[in-house]
Amino acid sequence: MEMNRLKHLYIEELKDLYSAETQLVQAIPKMANAASSEDLRTGFEEHLGQTKEHVVRLEKILKSLGESGKGKKCKGMEGLIKEGSEMIEEAPAPEELDAGLISAAQRVEHYEIAGYGCVSAYAKLLGEHQAVTLLKQTLDEEKATDEKLTELAGSINLETAESEDSEEGSHRSKKAKAVRA
Repeated sequence: MEMNRLKHLYIEELKDLYSAETQLVQAIPKMANAASSEDLRTGFEEHLGQTKEHVVRLEKILKSLGESGKGKKCKGMEGLIKEGSEMIEEAPAPEELDAGLISAAQRVEHYEIAGYGCVSAYAKLLGEHQAVTLLKQTLDEEKATDEKLTELAGSINLETAESEDSEEGSHRSKKAKAVRA
């Protein structure tokens, strides 16, 4: 690929990530407020701080290229956030909502991991060494967040399953009592 075209793609992808991250700065507090698990809420709050730092890093990279973050809205992130919002609006049981929030957050993380992986590769090819360092730092943080979410999913999904088992047992017990009566 011609370097001018690669640089253009690189800048467009940086702007897309900038849009994605700024959308997340608005969405993460809503997810944190919806979470019933204290660990999940804390995880969202911690990631909000990281996300704000991701925005600052992207601004620094774009500024070094003589660019701003202004551009079209990241439709991929917009869709992921909309799916998460719809789930919150459905107001499922707390354990189910927490499990769904984790699922939505992991989709976001995987989307970001893909984006940061690509722009890191472009930056390396273009000799943008400072950007490579900043992008790698963000990529590593996104991967670590995904791992934390996976750990939380294990415990929260177990709680959800146990809650469902106890509800089913309660329903079976009520049916058995009704049949005996």
